[in-house]
Amino acid sequence: MIRNLDAPADARPAHPSVFLILVLPFGVVSGYVTVALGYLFTKAGISVEAVAALVGASLLPQVIKFLWAPLVDATLSLKKWYILSSVISAACIAATGLLPVKPSSLPLLTIIVVAANVAVSFLGTATNGLAAHDTPHHLKGRVGGFLQAGNLGGSGVGGGAGLWLAQHYSIPWISPVVLALACLLCTLALFFVNEPPSTVQAEKVSATLKNLFVDIWDTMKTRMGILAMILCFLPLGTGAASNLWSAVAGNWHAGADTVAFVTGVMSGFITAAGCLFGGWICDRMDRQLAYTIFGLLMALCAVFMAYTPHTELMYVIWTSLYAFLLGLSYAGFTAFVFEAIGKGAAATKFTVYASLSNAPIYYMTLIDGWAYAHHGSVLGIVTIQGPGGMLNTEAAFGVFGVTVFLALLWLVNPRPAKVTLS
Repeated sequence: MIRNLDAPADARPAHPSVFLILVLPFGVVSGYVTVALGYLFTKAGISVEAVAALVGASLLPQVIKFLWAPLVDATLSLKKWYILSSVISAACIAATGLLPVKPSSLPLLTIIVVAANVAVSFLGTATNGLAAHDTPHHLKGRVGGFLQAGNLGGSGVGGGAGLWLAQHYSIPWISPVVLALACLLCTLALFFVNEPPSTVQAEKVSATLKNLFVDIWDTMKTRMGILAMILCFLPLGTGAASNLWSAVAGNWHAGADTVAFVTGVMSGFITAAGCLFGGWICDRMDRQLAYTIFGLLMALCAVFMAYTPHTELMYVIWTSLYAFLLGLSYAGFTAFVFEAIGKGAAATKFTVYASLSNAPIYYMTLIDGWAYAHHGSVLGIVTIQGPGGMLNTEAAFGVFGVTVFLALLWLVNPRPAKVTLS
């Protein structure tokens, strides 16, 4: 199946900022669940573990989206997939406003949230495909930064705006409808990006899929492809604790407006700044090493947050620093993957890595929720109950991930041959 081109082959590449706008809905859906719904349902008497389960359910489609990602490369154009998924995900966001904030709403809410994340996963896949094709090699780090700025910034802005609207307007559907309309407006950015030709051309979809999987396999068996695949499963730089900031805010005596601003709007801008700075760094040093440094800094941040006084000011300081480090980490991962995948079937290949990278975010969110309510020993490090247990547990897993990845780098990196004199 051959796509029609919307622009000539030598068209000028899109500015990296275009991809920030295109990926915003992906972040908005995530932020609305983790910040707005997480805070509202916790205040309604639902446990942190139950909120963690809701957040985990919303992440599950992102973990397995590689199963349907080939459809994006094999069927409609990337732009058509973007528009279709944008409409469906916006409708799902709006539908959450029909449910009252009480425990009995959780089952149906979970279904709607999962449907929204399935739909928006197609949007993310299409955006990544457009970015991979319309980005020259020397700007891959910068585009990775802009993509994650839109993703994480959208999560912060969407979550913060969603919570603020819910707190200040008595009509429950106002918040989700406003966010849904904002997501739909992002489709206008499609006018500023080139639609690429398919690199897996064939007369039938079945043949296209066969060629596509061959391209994926050729990428994944390279040294960079293998390293990127292993990295996807390590609990390194996951930022899972940020999914529960609103749910545990009471432990730092943080009010609704503080949570909405700090983990929402302000977090969005801070994370976006971290993404852009991280992308800049990754174009100037080894991207693998940069990612491990970012992950280690996140683990240290979690430890300091656990042991400093639990006041509202400390909540603002540490969640903000965590947001900046999260931006660095996500930009590092994105730049690393763009370097590994090349161009052929780029939408699917990036989605394979991106979806699998959600696995540690998924299991670490559940582990963080468990650690909040329990105490014990994780990886030989004694934890304590409550937020301290949650943060120490995340830090322990982060250090473990850094250690494993550095060991892998040492094993697979080619060593210089010994020189002998004749």
